[in-house]
Amino acid sequence: MLPRVTLVLVAAASLAGCAGEEHRGLQRELAELSKDLRGRVDALPQVKPYEPVAYTAEGQIDPFRRERISGPALPPKRPDLPPRVREALEEYPLDSMQMLGTITQAGETYALVKAGANIYPVKKGNHLGQNLGMIVAIDDAQISLRELVADGAEWVERASVLQLAEARR
Repeated sequence: MLPRVTLVLVAAASLAGCAGEEHRGLQRELAELSKDLRGRVDALPQVKPYEPVAYTAEGQIDPFRRERISGPALPPKRPDLPPRVREALEEYPLDSMQMLGTITQAGETYALVKAGANIYPVKKGNHLGQNLGMIVAIDDAQISLRELVADGAEWVERASVLQLAEARR
Protein backbone atom coordinates (compact mmCIF):
# COMPACT_ATOMS: atom_id res chain seq x y z
CA MET A 1 0.00 0.00 0.00
CA LEU A 2 2.87 2.26 0.67
CA PRO A 3 4.16 2.20 -2.90
CA ARG A 4 0.74 3.25 -4.17
CA VAL A 5 0.56 6.26 -1.81
CA THR A 6 4.10 7.20 -2.79
CA LEU A 7 3.20 7.01 -6.44
CA VAL A 8 0.21 9.33 -5.95
CA LEU A 9 2.32 11.85 -4.01
CA VAL A 10 5.02 11.89 -6.68
CA ALA A 11 2.41 12.42 -9.43
CA ALA A 12 0.78 15.30 -7.51
CA ALA A 13 4.17 16.98 -6.88
CA SER A 14 5.14 16.73 -10.54
CA LEU A 15 1.83 18.21 -11.66
CA ALA A 16 2.19 21.08 -9.20
CA GLY A 17 5.63 21.76 -10.59
CA CYS A 18 4.31 21.97 -14.17
CA ALA A 19 1.75 24.60 -13.30
CA GLY A 20 4.26 26.85 -11.63
CA GLU A 21 6.19 29.67 -13.31
CA GLU A 22 4.87 29.29 -16.82
CA HIS A 23 1.34 30.48 -15.92
CA ARG A 24 2.22 32.86 -13.11
CA GLY A 25 2.87 35.75 -15.53
CA LEU A 26 -0.51 35.16 -17.14
CA GLN A 27 -2.20 35.04 -13.72
CA ARG A 28 -0.50 38.32 -12.65
CA GLU A 29 -1.55 40.07 -15.89
CA LEU A 30 -5.12 38.85 -15.49
CA ALA A 31 -5.20 39.99 -11.86
CA GLU A 32 -3.86 43.43 -12.84
CA LEU A 33 -6.39 43.89 -15.65
CA SER A 34 -9.33 42.82 -13.52
CA LYS A 35 -8.45 44.71 -10.33
CA ASP A 36 -10.62 47.71 -11.35
CA LEU A 37 -13.51 45.57 -12.53
CA ARG A 38 -16.12 45.16 -9.93
CA GLY A 39 -19.57 43.74 -10.50
CA ARG A 40 -22.19 46.44 -10.17
CA VAL A 41 -25.88 45.77 -9.75
CA ASP A 42 -28.25 48.69 -10.08
CA ALA A 43 -30.69 49.18 -7.27
CA LEU A 44 -34.08 47.64 -7.79
CA PRO A 45 -36.83 50.08 -8.72
CA GLN A 46 -39.20 50.96 -5.98
CA VAL A 47 -42.43 49.02 -6.19
CA LYS A 48 -45.50 51.20 -5.98
CA PRO A 49 -48.18 49.88 -3.70
CA TYR A 50 -51.26 48.42 -5.44
CA GLU A 51 -54.24 50.72 -5.44
CA PRO A 52 -57.54 48.95 -6.11
CA VAL A 53 -59.97 50.67 -8.50
CA ALA A 54 -63.70 50.26 -8.15
CA TYR A 55 -65.52 48.85 -11.22
CA THR A 56 -68.26 51.33 -12.08
CA ALA A 57 -69.51 49.99 -15.43
CA GLU A 58 -71.83 47.36 -14.01
CA GLY A 59 -74.98 49.19 -15.06
CA GLN A 60 -73.75 50.04 -18.59
CA ILE A 61 -74.29 48.06 -21.78
CA ASP A 62 -71.84 45.21 -22.30
CA PRO A 63 -69.78 46.06 -25.44
CA PHE A 64 -69.05 42.37 -26.06
CA ARG A 65 -72.64 41.14 -26.30
CA ARG A 66 -73.34 39.36 -29.58
CA GLU A 67 -76.17 41.79 -30.39
CA ARG A 68 -73.75 44.74 -30.29
CA ILE A 69 -71.25 43.20 -32.68
CA SER A 70 -72.31 43.66 -36.29
CA GLY A 71 -70.63 42.62 -39.50
CA PRO A 72 -70.07 44.76 -42.58
CA ALA A 73 -73.11 46.48 -44.00
CA LEU A 74 -74.88 44.38 -46.58
CA PRO A 75 -75.36 45.90 -50.02
CA PRO A 76 -78.88 47.05 -50.74
CA LYS A 77 -81.29 44.73 -52.49
CA ARG A 78 -80.80 44.89 -56.24
CA PRO A 79 -83.48 46.99 -57.93
CA ASP A 80 -86.25 45.23 -59.78
CA LEU A 81 -85.41 45.21 -63.47
CA PRO A 82 -87.40 43.76 -66.32
CA PRO A 83 -86.38 40.17 -67.06
CA ARG A 84 -83.93 39.82 -69.95
CA VAL A 85 -81.18 37.52 -71.19
CA ARG A 86 -77.75 38.65 -70.04
CA GLU A 87 -75.40 39.66 -72.83
CA ALA A 88 -71.85 38.31 -73.31
CA LEU A 89 -70.16 41.63 -72.45
CA GLU A 90 -71.83 41.77 -69.03
CA GLU A 91 -69.35 39.13 -67.84
CA TYR A 92 -66.36 41.48 -68.20
CA PRO A 93 -65.42 44.48 -66.03
CA LEU A 94 -65.63 47.73 -67.97
CA ASP A 95 -61.94 48.52 -67.44
CA SER A 96 -60.92 45.25 -69.14
CA MET A 97 -62.67 46.19 -72.42
CA GLN A 98 -61.37 48.28 -75.33
CA MET A 99 -63.30 50.22 -77.93
CA LEU A 100 -61.58 49.57 -81.26
CA GLY A 101 -63.70 51.71 -83.59
CA THR A 102 -67.16 52.25 -85.09
CA ILE A 103 -69.09 50.98 -88.11
CA THR A 104 -72.25 52.49 -89.59
CA GLN A 105 -74.62 50.05 -91.28
CA ALA A 106 -78.10 50.87 -92.58
CA GLY A 107 -78.06 54.16 -90.69
CA GLU A 108 -77.22 52.53 -87.33
CA THR A 109 -73.85 53.05 -85.63
CA TYR A 110 -72.12 50.05 -84.08
CA ALA A 111 -69.01 50.11 -81.93
CA LEU A 112 -66.46 47.32 -81.98
CA VAL A 113 -65.49 46.27 -78.45
CA LYS A 114 -62.67 43.88 -77.59
CA ALA A 115 -63.17 41.80 -74.44
CA GLY A 116 -60.79 38.96 -73.77
CA ALA A 117 -59.74 37.48 -77.11
CA ASN A 118 -63.03 38.30 -78.89
CA ILE A 119 -64.37 41.38 -80.68
CA TYR A 120 -68.09 42.19 -80.32
CA PRO A 121 -70.27 44.66 -82.25
CA VAL A 122 -72.53 46.68 -79.91
CA LYS A 123 -75.17 49.34 -80.48
CA LYS A 124 -77.24 51.76 -78.43
CA GLY A 125 -79.37 49.80 -75.94
CA ASN A 126 -76.91 46.89 -75.52
CA HIS A 127 -75.57 46.08 -72.04
CA LEU A 128 -71.93 45.80 -71.03
CA GLY A 129 -69.86 45.76 -67.87
CA GLN A 130 -70.63 44.20 -64.51
CA ASN A 131 -72.56 47.20 -63.12
CA LEU A 132 -75.75 46.82 -65.17
CA GLY A 133 -74.32 49.19 -67.79
CA MET A 134 -76.49 50.14 -70.76
CA ILE A 135 -75.17 51.95 -73.85
CA VAL A 136 -76.89 55.34 -74.24
CA ALA A 137 -74.75 56.80 -77.06
CA ILE A 138 -71.96 55.88 -79.45
CA ASP A 139 -69.75 58.35 -81.29
CA ASP A 140 -66.39 58.08 -83.06
CA ALA A 141 -64.35 58.56 -79.85
CA GLN A 142 -66.31 56.82 -77.08
CA ILE A 143 -69.24 54.72 -75.90
CA SER A 144 -71.41 56.43 -73.24
CA LEU A 145 -73.00 54.20 -70.61
CA ARG A 146 -75.45 54.49 -67.77
CA GLU A 147 -74.62 52.11 -64.92
CA LEU A 148 -76.36 51.17 -61.67
CA VAL A 149 -74.02 50.87 -58.69
CA ALA A 150 -74.57 50.26 -54.99
CA ASP A 151 -73.73 53.37 -52.97
CA GLY A 152 -74.09 52.57 -49.29
CA ALA A 153 -77.71 51.60 -48.69
CA GLU A 154 -79.09 52.52 -52.12
CA TRP A 155 -78.55 52.03 -55.86
CA VAL A 156 -77.56 55.07 -57.89
CA GLU A 157 -77.09 55.74 -61.59
CA ARG A 158 -73.73 56.92 -62.81
CA ALA A 159 -72.44 57.85 -66.23
CA SER A 160 -69.40 56.02 -67.59
CA VAL A 161 -67.53 56.02 -70.86
CA LEU A 162 -65.45 53.52 -72.78
CA GLN A 163 -63.02 55.50 -74.89
CA LEU A 164 -61.45 54.60 -78.20
CA ALA A 165 -58.21 52.66 -77.68
CA GLU A 166 -55.04 54.43 -78.80
CA ALA A 167 -53.80 53.39 -82.24
CA ARG A 168 -50.80 51.06 -81.95
CA ARG A 169 -47.77 51.89 -84.02
